[in-house]
Amino acid sequence: MHLRNVKIFCDVAACRSFSKAAELHQISQPAVSQAVHALEDKLNCRLIDRSQRPLGLTEAGKYYLDGVRGILSSLDKLEQNVQEIENRVTAGTLRISAIYSIGLLRMDGYIKAFQELYPDAVIEVEYAHPDVVYQHVREESAELGLVSFPKESGEFQSEPWQEQSIQLVVPAGHPLCERDQVSLRELEGESWIAFTSELPIRKKLDRWLKKAGVGLKIRHEFDNIENIKRDVEIGSGIAFLPLETVEREVELELLHAIPITDIDWTRPLGIVSKRRRRFSPAARKFIELLKSDGKPMGIATGTPVKPTVAFRQT
Repeated sequence: MHLRNVKIFCDVAACRSFSKAAELHQISQPAVSQAVHALEDKLNCRLIDRSQRPLGLTEAGKYYLDGVRGILSSLDKLEQNVQEIENRVTAGTLRISAIYSIGLLRMDGYIKAFQELYPDAVIEVEYAHPDVVYQHVREESAELGLVSFPKESGEFQSEPWQEQSIQLVVPAGHPLCERDQVSLRELEGESWIAFTSELPIRKKLDRWLKKAGVGLKIRHEFDNIENIKRDVEIGSGIAFLPLETVEREVELELLHAIPITDIDWTRPLGIVSKRRRRFSPAARKFIELLKSDGKPMGIATGTPVKPTVAFRQT
């Protein structure tokens, strides 16, 4: 059995067209017809009913298609296992859903590093609201989800990734800019640019502030860090943000990040997946890269990198 001819036959059956199958394989239509004829001659029966438009399958063709699909699927899995043994990640596409605040620049660095390690890998990243990230993982439209304050329930499992220090963030020219540190009590009554109330980080901050007995005036609420940073920049109020999310603005002196002395707030980031889902080789290798001690290329310098992988953003 010539495997190439079998694959061509499967595509003719799926497309119900010799010409469309030729486009898929980037060969001529006569070459597709010849491949199917060779298969039919070997089996000594007709597989394609050429009298129909679009093309159909004979009874023998339907039976043969059902059988060879299973064989091709098993072969794909076998090849994937062999590639994994050889430490290669080439099969399929790794789809990741991440909260917005993971950051385009930061993720680009990981993707670039992964691409250099595994040049045949394809990664698609979609940025979304936390609830949507969990939905993507639940529906298996994403194999991995990157979230803050990860939850682990009956349908989800999570692995720890990072612990990010939460610091006070103020605009340039704010009276606290010259301070190396500040106590939480000194912020009593300040205008706060907060996350919206349904987000996990906002719920945590509310509990922490209540426990500390500190009251703030909520000026504006946003569901993503980028909008919060822009509002702080124009002087609308202060914010509490993970240090890693404001590195660029601090470097450009648009914002100032100040440690808070009397608390130790952190934002945990985690890698969530559907419970009992078997990771693809690409997913396992990407998790290893995320959790490695060394920073991937492009992150340490803050230099934008252009990923050479498929990329989606919402």
